[in-house]
Amino acid sequence: MEHLKHIEHIGIAVKDLQAAEDIYTRLLGVAPYKREEVASEGVVTSFFRSGPNKIELLESSDPEGPIARAIAKRGEGIHHIAFAVDDIRAEMDRLRTEGFTLLNEEPKRGADNKLVCFVHPKSANGVLVELCQEIDRSA
Repeated sequence: MEHLKHIEHIGIAVKDLQAAEDIYTRLLGVAPYKREEVASEGVVTSFFRSGPNKIELLESSDPEGPIARAIAKRGEGIHHIAFAVDDIRAEMDRLRTEGFTLLNEEPKRGADNKLVCFVHPKSANGVLVELCQEIDRSA
């Protein structure tokens, strides 16, 4: 059984979303396809698609939020790598059994119509890993 199906997106923490959108539009040759606020995480996101790949730019909308703290600690740059999963709860159970520390007890609603859960970077060689399951729009 395939657990982590593919890289869903790479998240990049930025101080100025508009400036970063301009840079990535020039870099990738495409405009962002979606901008979305996730109030529960204190973040505004902007998504780009390049071929089969997605980039998520994240700007903090909360000066005390996780993105603001990450930028204060490490500066702008890659924040997380997200993997698509078919069953996020089963994957969370599997990872707990494998000894990984999860930052969420239950999946949360994230950007881009996803349920999400994060794996603590101390469990994954310093990388913040996000699990993403598409929310069934027909349900």
